Amino acid sequence: MADINSTLGMDTICLHGGHTPESNRAHLTPIYASSTYTFDSAEQAIAMFKGEEKGYIYARWGNPTINEAEEKIALLEAYGLKDSSGNPLKLKAILHASGMGAICTMLLGNVHAGQKILTHYSLYGGTHELVEKILPELGIGYSIVDFHDLSKVEDALKSNKSIALMHIETPANPTLQCLDIAALSALAKQHGVIVCVDNTFATPYLQQPFRYDVDYVMHSTTKFLNGHGTAIGGVLLGKDLDRMNKSMTKMHRLLGANSNAFEAFLLTNGLRTFTLRMERHCSNAQKVADYLEQNPNVARVNYLGLASHPDVAIAEKQMKHPGAMLSFELKGGFDAGIRFIDNLKLLTSAVSLGTCDTLISHPASTTHVGVPREERITFGITDGLIRMSVGIENIEDILNDLEQAITPNPSR
Repeated sequence: MADINSTLGMDTICLHGGHTPESNRAHLTPIYASSTYTFDSAEQAIAMFKGEEKGYIYARWGNPTINEAEEKIALLEAYGLKDSSGNPLKLKAILHASGMGAICTMLLGNVHAGQKILTHYSLYGGTHELVEKILPELGIGYSIVDFHDLSKVEDALKSNKSIALMHIETPANPTLQCLDIAALSALAKQHGVIVCVDNTFATPYLQQPFRYDVDYVMHSTTKFLNGHGTAIGGVLLGKDLDRMNKSMTKMHRLLGANSNAFEAFLLTNGLRTFTLRMERHCSNAQKVADYLEQNPNVARVNYLGLASHPDVAIAEKQMKHPGAMLSFELKGGFDAGIRFIDNLKLLTSAVSLGTCDTLISHPASTTHVGVPREERITFGITDGLIRMSVGIENIEDILNDLEQAITPNPSR
């Protein structure tokens, strides 16, 4: 299978990519629930620990169930791409216990005390807190710049030689701002700065950051890649195979952020329907955005498939489709947001995203309740903002529930 992976279509990769037949001839790779593995001899153990012979040693370092998920995601992110020599791009993926585990491995494996991270507004809340509150305790600084203004990005890179890494999240959470990966990556490379892209919202189905010479891509696999809300996970991918297999693998193992066989099994099963789900997610999201833009109780819709979105041109350049995520601002502010959530009958009130069912959240009262109002308003997270991960239900049912939940009801 490994010899033909580079010629498979994306739908086929989701089913067959990364799979290695196992000795008992199981149709699907089983859950390898073993904490450790045996050796045929002392000599074999020595060879494995030295990396001279491939094999499994300890589950924190990987197992067959985990490796299939890793290889499948690597094939999806590299799909159709070439390396600098014109050969099919090869990537190394490392599966983690969570998206935060993946970003910790990436940051701590590349940025050291005395250096800085360059990033932007409207990051995922966990990433923002890590960069702002945890890493400075380790001597790692940060600069936040408006990544839409390339002149400011260039000024920051020129004036601060301690910047070692640029972290980009696009589309961003929850404002759906879209950033120009090609332009930002080119600027970073001119100054010898490493580039990582959080591709969780877009997924490799919609966007492939390695096309633009970035160094790392990460995902919360909990979201669209798993697709069913059954398992937490994260993945870090890199194109420098030597570095990924050595120093980044070492960092991952020592941080203890490893995945486990059961959640890797659930992720692999979710990936089997990944492209089919994304087609429906995206189709429904466009129809929802079109409806919301015409609703008189909605002040603004943030969706990259609408001409009203300021970043629509960037999205058209680097994304296959505007995606399944959107947010919208209700007239009436905080109270309208609370009323809308309480009025939902079918759609699910939850703070995650990327599951088959539609998930809706009110950031001002949930995920960002601890952020000072002035600060979250600066990030575009206003009092009436609603974030929506559009699911694969019948579109008529989604729209009907939105209509009744949004419409003001004086009797309530």
